[in-house]
Amino acid sequence: MDTDVIVVGAGLAGLRCATELVAAGHEVIVLEAEAGVGGRIRTDRVDGFQVDHGFQLLNPAYPAVRRWVDVDALALGTFEAGVAALTEERLLRLGHPLRAPGLLAGTLRGVGGSLGDVPGLVRWLRPLAHRPGRRHLDAVLRRPDTTLAESLDAAGLSGPLRRVLERFFAGVLLDDSGESSAAFARLLTATFLAGDPGLPAAGMQALPHQLAAPLGDRVRLATEVRHLSAYGSGFVVGTDSGPLRSRQVVVATGPVAAAALTPLPEPPTRGVVTHWYATQVEPTPHRVLHVDARSTPTGPLVNTAVITHAAPTYAPAGWHLIQASALVGPNRPHPTERAMRRHAAELLGQGAKGFADWQDLARHEIPHALPAQQAPLEVARSVVLDSGVVVCGDHRDTASIQGALVSGHRAARHVARRL
Repeated sequence: MDTDVIVVGAGLAGLRCATELVAAGHEVIVLEAEAGVGGRIRTDRVDGFQVDHGFQLLNPAYPAVRRWVDVDALALGTFEAGVAALTEERLLRLGHPLRAPGLLAGTLRGVGGSLGDVPGLVRWLRPLAHRPGRRHLDAVLRRPDTTLAESLDAAGLSGPLRRVLERFFAGVLLDDSGESSAAFARLLTATFLAGDPGLPAAGMQALPHQLAAPLGDRVRLATEVRHLSAYGSGFVVGTDSGPLRSRQVVVATGPVAAAALTPLPEPPTRGVVTHWYATQVEPTPHRVLHVDARSTPTGPLVNTAVITHAAPTYAPAGWHLIQASALVGPNRPHPTERAMRRHAAELLGQGAKGFADWQDLARHEIPHALPAQQAPLEVARSVVLDSGVVVCGDHRDTASIQGALVSGHRAARHVARRL
């Protein structure tokens, strides 16, 4: 045998799994097809700017993040706990009354103008009326799960506040159909209410870099795994540089690659395209996510934000960095760059000509950005296949950083018991 365990994939789940197995005294090799760690979490440097692959945020309230990530070392720059939503009547600025006091006046005006929506919103949030932690999970999962749209209907929530919720979750879940799990939407809401999501000073890829640091040269980059099979009491892993043998194999790739290496079916996924713009003219002073909550949005975006209001390190001094994200996928019109730019300027209050000086820095299209979170929600799929291969990733838990880390932890516990 070349090693005790081969972990295929150096995303969050694979790095967490490998770290726990090394700490338990096992010999581990991590094989990563790309030139860097992180899986779908990547950061490019373009002309002095940091641009992540897709708009992603790290929520320090995730239990797995609190347990396994040194958030202080990442120097997180956070957004305010709120959202700016453009409606037919006005711009609603809604926020957590305690953690975003600067949004309190706007929140009162927004709620006051939508009093008919408030009882429905309270009914929808009622399952979260517990202390954060396991009780939130239990309270939500004890209820029969439905789609997000069905849960909003059942709560009697309609009008502007419903559209704000729907458009906000469209960007978080990468699904504007309303067919995603209501349980998952509520669990995400609990974490948003408990912590302010933000960005590491060195970009989102600083997170997997931190997780990979204890592994040292156990991580082999630019090494693609072509196939794997049983070999005696262990496994053989085929790579372009030759086969490797181990007592155990963990497939910690994304869902599409996992389906190619194992008998698992390829699950449905959601896609996103993100454009990154640079400007020296501040588009808006608001440190929040902007969404289009009108009955008929005028463009393709699910959200936009001025990144440098939360993380100034993402741009050179004197510059502002803007992200604009739209959904992509089968049977969906492909959003053009101009339509995305115009819509972003409108949501940020710049008007039709406010984007004239914006420089288009980068475009990242990620067709399999997130596993679909369909109802009923499965929070912990088995990590062990009949062949003995172990599989982990956010497609085995929940489509989140929390899910990826927990899945890697569950895989490590199983492998350690077997070894």
